[in-house]
Amino acid sequence: MNSKTAIAITQIGLCTPLGDSPTTVLNNLINANIDGMKWRDDLMLERAALVGEVSTLLHPLAIEWQRFDTRNNQIALVAAKQIEPQVLAAKEQYGADRVAVIIGTSTSGIATGEQALAQHSQHGEFPTGYDYAQQELGDTSQFLQHYFGLSGPCLTVSTACSSSAKAFASARRMLNADLCDIAIVGGVDSLCQLTLNGFNSLESISNGHCQPFSVNRDGINIGEGAALFLLARASEQDKILLTGVGESSDAYHISAPHPDGIGAIAAMQSALKMAQLAPEQISYLNLHGTATPKNDAMESRAVNTVFNHHPPACSSTKPLVGHTLGAAGAIEAAFCYLLLSELNTGNRLPPQVWDAEQDPDNPILPLVERGDCAPQQHIMSNSFAFGGSNASLIISKRTAIINRVDADV
Repeated sequence: MNSKTAIAITQIGLCTPLGDSPTTVLNNLINANIDGMKWRDDLMLERAALVGEVSTLLHPLAIEWQRFDTRNNQIALVAAKQIEPQVLAAKEQYGADRVAVIIGTSTSGIATGEQALAQHSQHGEFPTGYDYAQQELGDTSQFLQHYFGLSGPCLTVSTACSSSAKAFASARRMLNADLCDIAIVGGVDSLCQLTLNGFNSLESISNGHCQPFSVNRDGINIGEGAALFLLARASEQDKILLTGVGESSDAYHISAPHPDGIGAIAAMQSALKMAQLAPEQISYLNLHGTATPKNDAMESRAVNTVFNHHPPACSSTKPLVGHTLGAAGAIEAAFCYLLLSELNTGNRLPPQVWDAEQDPDNPILPLVERGDCAPQQHIMSNSFAFGGSNASLIISKRTAIINRVDADV
């Protein structure tokens, strides 16, 4: 790996339905804890829905940040505080203009807008302090930039379910182009009526707990949460690296994936090429695995193609947290980071939570069972979105790639 272009993941901050600390999240991940999945009857117009809900106590933002006071930003702040000392140190070392903020989201503060509209409908006025800009997609990136007192590049990626995976690609390009020295990268989304009812109009919301890759699957569970990272050009001391990023856009359909997964295949192959890895060197694959009939059929075929009919151990972690939409890429990358970290002393893998009845019409995948373990060196994570906007990430232990040469594309 060329140290001049290698990208290190140096810090992580979390706020998820599995918890808000690395140890708690990892333990709940590998023990397949579904306590974060809750029934809510206030999100969908027609029925209750099972969703992944953050249980961390959230606080209103301080008065100087009232303009940004939304649930989305409250969730983001929990994660941001976990990386705050390192962000402030980087700001001191490199300057406020050399720290970038790149966030993926699909909801921003839409829930706050829904509440404001409801009050306006009942009382003829919006709540005190409500600002329309709170539901703009760039709101969380701007909040984090203001919170940390930064003046470097600040942008939001919103490509539906691949948003925060693509934020890693943007950060990698910025670092290698010397536009910044440190990048705050991640994703955050919060539950709101718009997304639940929108997916329900597509007949994509499950009637119960989602069942990725099961013959009985009937749709997704929506979730919320945040994961933030610090990315930097790697040094010899950095232990976990972003080694591969693959992006593609097949634009097959506004909401349905290409049935043969041509975009998914291109994204995975591009990530492998950048990392200079053969498919068999991937030790675990975090599947996009939404539990919709078309996505799971497409992804199982694409994975089977890329991995030459011998996929690695894989699972979808969405039954544990729901589909966190724009935040999914970052949250699932965080899961992969934790699996590679020193916290995962037993090399345990996240088991698939489902009914164990694979769809016989699709290629059979080696889905992780409870208690499965395997040494982790290189992990791939998939994020596939509406419009065929696809992204695959590869995260590696430094010990696994010391002698590799970076293959930038």
